[in-house]
Amino acid sequence: MDTDEPRFDVPGMLINGEWIPTGENGRSEVRAPYDGSLVAQVPAAGPRDVDHAVRAAADALRRDDFPRADRVRVLEQTAAALNDRRDHFARAIALEAAKPLKTARVEAARAVETFAFAAAEACRFTGEVVAMDATPPGAGKTGFTLRVPVGVVAAISPFNFPLNLVAHKVAPAIAAGCPVVLKPASQTPVSAILLAELLDGLGVPSGWINVVTGGGGTVGDALATHDAVAYVTFTGSAEVGWGMAAKAARKKVRLELGSNSPLIVDSPSDWRTAASKAAVAGFAHAGQSCISTQRIYLHHDIADDFLEEMLPRVEDLRLGDPLDEHTDVSCLITRDDTARVKEWVEEAVAAGAKLLTGGEAAQNGVFRPTVLEGPPPNTRVQCEEVFGPVVTVTRYDEFDEALQLADDSRYGLQAGVFTSDLGKALKAAKSLHFGGVLINEVPTVRADQQPYGGVRDSGNTREGPAYAIQEMTEPRLITLQP
Repeated sequence: MDTDEPRFDVPGMLINGEWIPTGENGRSEVRAPYDGSLVAQVPAAGPRDVDHAVRAAADALRRDDFPRADRVRVLEQTAAALNDRRDHFARAIALEAAKPLKTARVEAARAVETFAFAAAEACRFTGEVVAMDATPPGAGKTGFTLRVPVGVVAAISPFNFPLNLVAHKVAPAIAAGCPVVLKPASQTPVSAILLAELLDGLGVPSGWINVVTGGGGTVGDALATHDAVAYVTFTGSAEVGWGMAAKAARKKVRLELGSNSPLIVDSPSDWRTAASKAAVAGFAHAGQSCISTQRIYLHHDIADDFLEEMLPRVEDLRLGDPLDEHTDVSCLITRDDTARVKEWVEEAVAAGAKLLTGGEAAQNGVFRPTVLEGPPPNTRVQCEEVFGPVVTVTRYDEFDEALQLADDSRYGLQAGVFTSDLGKALKAAKSLHFGGVLINEVPTVRADQQPYGGVRDSGNTREGPAYAIQEMTEPRLITLQP
């Protein structure tokens, strides 16, 4: 269904405290992935708009007119205002990202927590005392460090969490005292604009929060490479992220990228809980999460029972309109992505994988939740990030074999291990080369206060307000000599 009546009337993009309805390249439409309805019209920015926004942020940094107490107030009030408007934001997320409404509500609630944690950290992050008199050159000196803002932050966010991943970039930057220029994903800018509107209404001084909307090749590259940007925070694909880091080699570029998260289910273990959780963790938001459970390794002793428990739960997932309260899985972000996932599944089946359920597209770009057993290691569903509702299953005999299979990846974001053996749990924690190893949990769980990030092609940072604030500030040494 197409309609010319936008679901959301957004004021435009925010630059230097002013709402600008049209960009350098005019305006563009945001349409719902599920039914094609018009969600909003937003500015199509260009390099001149980016330059205007970055210069406004640099001016704000020089003015230094947003003291810590005011930043704490804004963060606390934003958390409260978001909490009051959770349903409004959830509806925007559901429309622009095709995230089922009940899942979108969870994201909105998490964004409340992200701002609340950032407010708490803004109250307490400090430098440290330096023992200058521990060596002769420091005798008689008092030394300490201050944590000072690193500079203008360029924040580039993805489509799959259009509110909370924006919050994970903007809230720590406010706490740290860094002006921000935000480029939300071109498919899902509405939630970010609504958030900026909220912040603007809470009295953030001009230039401290700027939002430019447009494509990655024009707006994203211009922003990341701008001379006045000191810090780039990017969430997205490994190829785009590492390419951006290469272009901005002299900046602090912090990347949170993709993965093909493994789950090991050993024997003995609470495999029933693992099966019930995996039936959700592999398919929530149609698998479009960096930590979606993708590769499952099952000990032979429990594999049949695990699948008998899991498969009916997968087949019972409700498919359809993201605005339907009962929908569990809706469409992928584009029809091209639906076609891509179908191609990868067919490739795996042709290479010898057994299709246990799913494997086909339904209406409106929805891809049926799919479970494949035994795909060869070189198939894309096994060695790349599917970013779709597909889970693979591989059986193993020895725990060490499972660890090797799980670790055989160019990615390393989060891994999950179910086992009742404490020794095996500790061995997994030490040997798996991932940013997080979750024992007796699926890898798809993230607490917003945790240090979240990966290694290898999964990135080079740790998000979570406390950790992001540390990265967005730098120590300045002060010494005093009587």
